[in-house]
Amino acid sequence: MSVFLLGGGRDVAVCGSLLEAFVGEARERAIADPVIALLLVLEADDDVSVERFRGVLEAAGTASAEIRVHAIVEGEGFADAAIDGADGVFVGGGLTPAYREAFSGIRDAVRERVADGMPYAGFSAGAAIAAGPALVGGFRVGGAEVVSEDASEELDTVEVRPGLGLLDFAVDVHAAQWGTLSRLIAAVDAGLVTDGVAIDENTALVISAQAAPAVRGSGQVWRVESAASGVHVQVLRA
Repeated sequence: MSVFLLGGGRDVAVCGSLLEAFVGEARERAIADPVIALLLVLEADDDVSVERFRGVLEAAGTASAEIRVHAIVEGEGFADAAIDGADGVFVGGGLTPAYREAFSGIRDAVRERVADGMPYAGFSAGAAIAAGPALVGGFRVGGAEVVSEDASEELDTVEVRPGLGLLDFAVDVHAAQWGTLSRLIAAVDAGLVTDGVAIDENTALVISAQAAPAVRGSGQVWRVESAASGVHVQVLRA
């Protein structure tokens, strides 16, 4: 079982290359051609994300795979059927709090399937909600701004809510591009989470039961931990 955490990015080919190993794991798990569930939570007027994320999977090498798209609108929730029969699950990006709520009904099912060996890939919001303590957004801690309001995910105060529980640390995304590393540092400093990672765009952090965590792609992953002297930040590169 591996969990692939992508920090975002608009380059379909690059993001697809970061998911080649994810598709490979789904293929190994499948009896025949792999079935990959693509789960998306869309704004009501979003008519581009389905093809965009399908394109990412196609760029990852899914020519012989079946891509099953389950796209719902913000405010709706996924049913068990969204992951039934899937050899791998890819969760796309969008409004992080909406994604977190959309998985409320199948959170346990996803966690059980991943524990049983199904690979999981999350892009941006899909990466953030993979955590046990999911950092879903916000731009203030203790009344002070810690990141641009543009990265707030429509929340004021930084919030941590129960996520899918595939990881025991928090995840923030678009780190270098949106400046969200400062939000994660502030969250750790305030005790909202004990530790976490902030992932750049076009970059993936791969967590596997069989190997040490690995960084792939052109950017960096920033590991943030609480320390006796305050907050410790470590840069991880491919």
